[in-house]
Amino acid sequence: MAMHGAVALMLLSLMAPVAVAQQARLLVAQKGLDSLGIVDPETGIVLGSVAEGGTTGHEVEASPDGRRAYVPIYGNSGVGQPGTDGRAMVVIDIAAEKVVGTVDFGHGVRPHCPVFGPKDGLLYVTTELDQSVSILDPRTLKLEGSIPTGQPESHMLAIAHDGQRGYTANVGPGTVSVLDMAARKMVKIIKVSGNTQRIAVSMDDKWVFTADQTQPRIAVIDTATEEVAKWIPLEGVGYGSAPTPDGRWLLMAIPGRNQVAVVDLRTMTVARNIDVGKSPQEVVMRPDGKLAFVSCTASHQVAEIDMKTWKTRRLISTGLGTDGLAWARGR
Repeated sequence: MAMHGAVALMLLSLMAPVAVAQQARLLVAQKGLDSLGIVDPETGIVLGSVAEGGTTGHEVEASPDGRRAYVPIYGNSGVGQPGTDGRAMVVIDIAAEKVVGTVDFGHGVRPHCPVFGPKDGLLYVTTELDQSVSILDPRTLKLEGSIPTGQPESHMLAIAHDGQRGYTANVGPGTVSVLDMAARKMVKIIKVSGNTQRIAVSMDDKWVFTADQTQPRIAVIDTATEEVAKWIPLEGVGYGSAPTPDGRWLLMAIPGRNQVAVVDLRTMTVARNIDVGKSPQEVVMRPDGKLAFVSCTASHQVAEIDMKTWKTRRLISTGLGTDGLAWARGR
């Protein structure tokens, strides 16, 4: 009888589902294909290309557990340009490589930049035509509210690591809106230039960086005073940027020079420039800080930068119109 019980337990254990480990993935918005590329960052192989069912997603965000990707369907235009007005965001199961959900914003809003709140687990998405940031519960995919930005073309969003403040880059007005994330209100509009693009927050939440599109320079906003405190000259007009996890450096894409500028945040000066692919756009750091990935739209590649040697280690072919990037952690 004891033997029978042991055999039964063995059979049950064999029948039990086995948890399969998922490796980290690099997510790539394939803007020219209306799809999301899922890349193995170790081999550089595109494992899958998931059709979004809309035209087209520019940006992507991964869930904190690395299971899902969120891709707003912006439309077929550039910011501030005529074209279609997207009204949806698709949710993709990364391991299954398929769309598993859709968020309908109810009308055309040109949804663009999704960012997970670092403390509350909510998903925030810029909704340009409503001059707002929409708030979603990622579990139910229900809209929970919105935060007004007070400006048109609120294209990109960055949230401080303590979760208290959000910052939108408002392209055409050349401004940055400061948002109180808990109170869900806009608290200040900072004038930067005639046109600005992209936005990032330093790891210590002391600085916000956005690229002036009228001159080759970075605006550095002091988050304590909520004013532009200084300018960092570049060798070309900047675009997307990201700080390194140790807080020492800021990487800034320079599309017109096919380079990435490396800014020393101790001195607020450019320390070096790194050659990458054509028209670099967005920068994403690997969480350990050893590698950086830069989307290069015109060459349809992602540049992989070795942060120890400060050189591009390889160019990964990632699909037509490679644009927004996100890192989906393994588990």
